[in-house]
Amino acid sequence: MIVLRTERELEILRRAGSITAGLREVARRAIRPGIRTRDLDAVVADAIVLAGAASNFKGYHGFPATVCVSVNDEVVHGIPSDRRLEMGDVVSVDLGAVWRGYHGDSAFTVALGEVAPRVRELIEATEEAMWRGIEACRPGNRVGDISAAVEAVARRHGLGVVREFVGHGVGRAMHEEPQVPNYGSAGTGPVLRRGMVLAIEPMFTLGDAAVRVLDDGWTVVTVDGSTAAHFEHTVAVGDPPEVLTLEPDRPLAAAGDGHG
Repeated sequence: MIVLRTERELEILRRAGSITAGLREVARRAIRPGIRTRDLDAVVADAIVLAGAASNFKGYHGFPATVCVSVNDEVVHGIPSDRRLEMGDVVSVDLGAVWRGYHGDSAFTVALGEVAPRVRELIEATEEAMWRGIEACRPGNRVGDISAAVEAVARRHGLGVVREFVGHGVGRAMHEEPQVPNYGSAGTGPVLRRGMVLAIEPMFTLGDAAVRVLDDGWTVVTVDGSTAAHFEHTVAVGDPPEVLTLEPDRPLAAAGDGHG
């Protein structure tokens, strides 16, 4: 069932999103060569406590950490560990927070130092696709309009579109209806209405889109070992759409230019 949020609920979701936006910046500043991914996790965990919020990832179906840190061919759900980040790594961080029972959910990908032009293209195109999907989050459109907008960017750049993991509704649970695939046909799927809150999260690869789950039961990697990227924002459907997890110093008009 798709739930339409009241204005009171949207206010709480805005606060959850604002906290999540702050966590994005905490994580982004902490990412550097030599840091262990579990230390990055600890930095975000401390920031959640300081914000008076709770982690929505830790313990979720048994997930053991506060954030997901996925490196290079890891697409999503990487478990923080003693692994140290190195120059040239492509690092995706997926994180969120719960405030008064409502969720914020967001992800970003960065490269450490210089990377091949094609890798840089992957990262920039994945972020661009997220913004194209967000632009479609308007009343009267359909979920398929979001999906088609995201997929079009991948096709233009010759990138693989991961199909097993998709965007979703956000509210009192981190994952709610509707599902928002990163592929599909415009004009299909549920109609978008005010009060709907969605996570738009493309996951693209440099090679084939096929993925598998490692023996840890969580980490998703590309089958062919190609590099992956992942971006996500939580968005309230509107005209214009309202990005709830946007950093406060980055207005939507500037953020949506596909660079960042």
